[in-house]
Amino acid sequence: MDLKDIKIEDPFWGHMQELVTDVVIPFQEGVLNDRQPGVEKSHAIENFKIAAGLSQGEFYGMVFQDSDVAKWLEGVAYSLIIKPDAALEKRADDIIDIIAAAQQPDGYLNTYFTIKEPEHRWQNLLECHELYCAGHMMEAAVAYYDATGKDKLLKVMEGMAGHIIDRFGPDKLPGIPGHQEVEIGLMRMYHATGNEAYKKQARYFLEERGKNPAFFAEEAAKRDWKHFGMIPEDTKYNQSHATIYEQDEAVGHSVRAVYMYTAMADLAATEHDEKLFDACERLWNNMTEKKMYITGGIGSTVEGEAFTKEYELPNDMAYAETCASIGLVFFAKQMLKMSKNGKYADAMERELYNGIISGMQLDGKRFFYVNPLEVNPGVSGEIFGYKHVIPERPGWYACACCPPNLVRMVTSLGRYAWDEDDDVIYSHLFIGQEARLKKADIKVVSEYPWKGHVSYSITPKTGDEFAVAIHIPGYLKSFEVTLNGMRLKENDETKADLFYSYRDGYIYIKNKWHDNDVIEISFNMDIRVIYANTKVREDIGCAALQRGPVVYAFEGVDNDDDVQSLMIDVSRLNEAQIETEAEGILKGAVLLDIPAVRLEGSDALYSEKPPRQKSVIARAIPYYMWGNRGLNQMRVWMHTIYN
Repeated sequence: MDLKDIKIEDPFWGHMQELVTDVVIPFQEGVLNDRQPGVEKSHAIENFKIAAGLSQGEFYGMVFQDSDVAKWLEGVAYSLIIKPDAALEKRADDIIDIIAAAQQPDGYLNTYFTIKEPEHRWQNLLECHELYCAGHMMEAAVAYYDATGKDKLLKVMEGMAGHIIDRFGPDKLPGIPGHQEVEIGLMRMYHATGNEAYKKQARYFLEERGKNPAFFAEEAAKRDWKHFGMIPEDTKYNQSHATIYEQDEAVGHSVRAVYMYTAMADLAATEHDEKLFDACERLWNNMTEKKMYITGGIGSTVEGEAFTKEYELPNDMAYAETCASIGLVFFAKQMLKMSKNGKYADAMERELYNGIISGMQLDGKRFFYVNPLEVNPGVSGEIFGYKHVIPERPGWYACACCPPNLVRMVTSLGRYAWDEDDDVIYSHLFIGQEARLKKADIKVVSEYPWKGHVSYSITPKTGDEFAVAIHIPGYLKSFEVTLNGMRLKENDETKADLFYSYRDGYIYIKNKWHDNDVIEISFNMDIRVIYANTKVREDIGCAALQRGPVVYAFEGVDNDDDVQSLMIDVSRLNEAQIETEAEGILKGAVLLDIPAVRLEGSDALYSEKPPRQKSVIARAIPYYMWGNRGLNQMRVWMHTIYN
């Protein structure tokens, strides 16, 4: 889907995109240029200047610091489509000139090894992220070419891709990335250029993985130096313990995993590879059915930023990295290319409205790396085991992978909304927009996620009959569909004018369309009480609240600075008006006022007297908005009174 053909016009996401284009991108540009006061130093662009011989100094930052610039440039490319800005484009062109000047004569591009350790190039694939950085810059190059038509960065990365292809492969040096990403970059280069060598190399890196589980240990034995001190024998950490066809459980570092799964799914769809798709499906089901938080967060432990055991989803020690949620959206969209199943669109929606945008402050200037489901100031961020659960968003990080990743996600949102084949246009998300598709122009007007009404105005470009398939979120138990004001009924066979068919989470309306035909979908936005599987031990006796796609959280600032002693009374949800439109910093959101009981006990550490119960009203806000009103408690899963 060409992003230029999609224009987001949505009260919710339009605001998010405007925040990113007008605030976040300039803010991050200042950070990358070390001009943003009061935040962690980046030095990322200066590293490229030093590598290019345009400046003097030492390399600073993480070994993968280049990737921050790449992801930011990719976000800038999408931003230029949303909101053309000649000055921003000129600054991006100037940065690309610096990147091109930093490229070595053999095509190699990596500032860490060019500046600091040129003698160690390609000796430590386990730890040193050369292929990872290359993959991100490939993605940026394709995005910038698509947005502007300028191919300078694309040619730079074709040079780097050629260098990689000449080095790694059958009858060459064996190699796999320690952190997967180059596979995505190579596939995007293939889609942009049609060069089969890029697709072939992506398949090599994917299929080589796990053929020799001792690869990284053997690599480490050949050198006398380390970078991070990673354990090469921990093969599950980077998913090199088995081939991609033998893996059936999501294990290890969650971002590495979903980046690999994304490339697998892209390759499977591109080559109609059923065996590879089946491998993706097994991993998808394990991850989303047994290892995913209600917010969409994945990777539950700080130890290795990794998946752990099935159903092991602690709330106050959660990791749930923003990048991992973004990567799950990448994976879901690639799965939709091969199989139009609503479970993938449901996961995209869960991530987009919860676990991704929770990673950014409402003002666009502070960011979460970790997205917990429970926070207790004084414990969170301070005590061993909880130090990663920072209760307030910092401005930047030494390891700043998440903030620019969030930029490219929000600005490329249109890429995830549609698919189209010979007979069907597929709408995956209820996002207001104007879409110029092959068979029709479609204007979507949406009141989602706060109200349950979406309309599709269709202007066909052909006189042929085709179907419009619209994803219906899996949580909806009932909905109404009309075509030009006439209510449609479900039928097993798709028939024009009066019927729609429903399968795998999509309604299909087949018609010979006329200008200004309008499909409308209406549904109630009921508050839903969600219970976790009883194997999730942390959530036994608890419930969470959802309204539409939005997961809710309770903060201390709304609840007498104490959410831990609250028990929500789900049996009384219908007793009062419980929906309130927010004002102030949370303006526009729907808040929930929930009947609850506060437990009040004695001052003794232990007592034979049960706590007193006091009836109260507890307020819940959208999870993604938590942490915007100062330091305070937060909980998603609340102790619950059932009857």
